[in-house]
Amino acid sequence: MRFEQKIQKITRSNNHLVYIYTKEEERLENILLRTNKDLFKSQIYVWDFIEGYKNRPNDFSSCRQNPLEALVSIEKHKTIDTIIFFLKDFHFFLNDVTINRKVKNLYKWLKKNNKYVFMSGTDLAIPTSLNDHITYIKLPLPNENEIKWEVKNFFNQTNLNIKQYSELICKAYKGFSSKQIKTSLLQLLEKDLTISEIVQTILKEKSENFHSISGLQFYDINKTLIKLAGFNNLKIWLKLRNIISSQKANAYGIKSPKGILLVGIQGTGKSLSAKSISQEWNIPLLKLDIGKIFASTLGESENRIEKVIEVSQAMSPCILWIDEIEKIFTKDHNNNDSGTTQRVTSILLNWLSDRQDEVFILATANKINNLPIEMLRKGRFDEIFFVDLPNFKERMDIFRVHLTKVRPITWNKYNIYYFSKISNGFSGAEIEQAVMNAMYSGFNESREFNSCDIINSIDHLIPVAETHNQEIRKMRQWGYSGKTQIA
Repeated sequence: MRFEQKIQKITRSNNHLVYIYTKEEERLENILLRTNKDLFKSQIYVWDFIEGYKNRPNDFSSCRQNPLEALVSIEKHKTIDTIIFFLKDFHFFLNDVTINRKVKNLYKWLKKNNKYVFMSGTDLAIPTSLNDHITYIKLPLPNENEIKWEVKNFFNQTNLNIKQYSELICKAYKGFSSKQIKTSLLQLLEKDLTISEIVQTILKEKSENFHSISGLQFYDINKTLIKLAGFNNLKIWLKLRNIISSQKANAYGIKSPKGILLVGIQGTGKSLSAKSISQEWNIPLLKLDIGKIFASTLGESENRIEKVIEVSQAMSPCILWIDEIEKIFTKDHNNNDSGTTQRVTSILLNWLSDRQDEVFILATANKINNLPIEMLRKGRFDEIFFVDLPNFKERMDIFRVHLTKVRPITWNKYNIYYFSKISNGFSGAEIEQAVMNAMYSGFNESREFNSCDIINSIDHLIPVAETHNQEIRKMRQWGYSGKTQIA
């Protein structure tokens, strides 16, 4: 639902006092102006602390530096017309006892007189005493149409013709605020760049912007070709569900898939699968390190997870890869963090269940025992896959992938069949390490590494399957118990 539609729905649902959390005041004002024009075709009165009411009616004072008088003056507007008042930065005043009381009194008058008050602010919450009187919503990041308008409006003022590249540029700006888009476009104009360079510069900016959001990382997966060996069942499942943003699938009545949970042994390719799916489906990949969400400041952890959700929704269709999701349930301070972990968990679980956006969640976990039942039930994930250690054929494929990467011409000279035979119990990461160790041996002796080097490397490498034998045996028993699918 577009934000304009959300505003219209709120006004039609008899909500007359609305607080909107945003840092994009100018954009919000433009949205309210458009909404007011569509709905009521009347004047909108805007107030801020310094200038007061700028376009006030005759019976209004300006109410400069007087938020209480700004509220009192609203009741003086006796016309039968439906009117919208927009009060900027009003979060600064809501905790004042006089303002708080006046807001409650004004609530009844607004409903009776068919007037609406929208307040903007940069506080994520309003006083609990006003929860029954004020409707709280957040202004999301710009949608696709808003981004297109910003880009088109900017380039119309230049001599550059970007018509055939407009969609590519707009796609790159997904997840930016309006202000960030404008700033970025101004900086790009100062440089003499090709369209390809412009897109790459935007993607680099996006990566830097997301880096400032604790725990979130943007991956540009188009730089290298990603090959995923094994995972045959998972690949079949994903191929059937590659319908994100498909109008044909929507017409058929199919909803976009919600996501999957990959549980298994470390180094078996769970992380690589996220990058592979992103490249196969050609949609952006965001990685969330859930352990970095938590902060010492009260309320900051909740703010961070809300920001991650906001950016993911703005980027949709996209993949949100939640790495080692079990970390959220195994925090050392679980019992003495004033409920922070519980609140963050609640925000995440509610979103996973209720969301209607095209964000495909790919969560990975190394230990199933740490995940609560509510995380595993259907509805939050479409399917749970167990990622086992690779079998003989899969190990051959993995050796082939890694050798092709480093020796694309001569890879077939290596005895891949024998490597796979003697590496039973090795993970994909350990197979890669065996190849790298062999390369170190050859390099230090100023010669090409050979099959004997890899065999020697395999003999000396102790896999996790041996060092953590009991733990892995229990995990495999669960994986093959019929409670989950095998990847």
